[in-house]
Amino acid sequence: MKGIHIEGNTNNNSVNPTKLFLSISIIILSALILFLGYRLLLNLDVFSNTGEENELVHENKIIQLEILNGCGVDGIADKFTDELRMKYFDVVHTGNYRSFNIDESIVISRTHDTENAKRIAEVLGIDETKIVMQANKDYFLDATLIIGNDYKQLFATNKR
Repeated sequence: MKGIHIEGNTNNNSVNPTKLFLSISIIILSALILFLGYRLLLNLDVFSNTGEENELVHENKIIQLEILNGCGVDGIADKFTDELRMKYFDVVHTGNYRSFNIDESIVISRTHDTENAKRIAEVLGIDETKIVMQANKDYFLDATLIIGNDYKQLFATNKR
């Protein structure tokens, strides 16, 4: 039976490029889905084991504030910015106050609701009598912190 060739299982070790491409695509897409799912769960705060963060954010309301240096110490506004950002406050602006002669730090509420200013004062250890209301609809923030010469005491009470 010469000349008859039967096709069937041949011992061909070649890989089908289409199957290889599909396999790699499935692996990459699966990894992407797992990563995105993990990021979503992180944003939803599913992995949090304490309610401390939610308490600091104050009912999930982000408090936006500006920090102004009223004592003249170089870099003090940046130090307070770092501290407050670690406590989930949104510091949107830092700078110098118009004077460096401020003895005691104050919090200025830029809205008619002073709860946000009270929260800032509480975190820093500023007495509520040092909260001033200057509501202004043109400001797109909740409060202004003016750092006075008592800044060392605020850092001391802030290290809880």
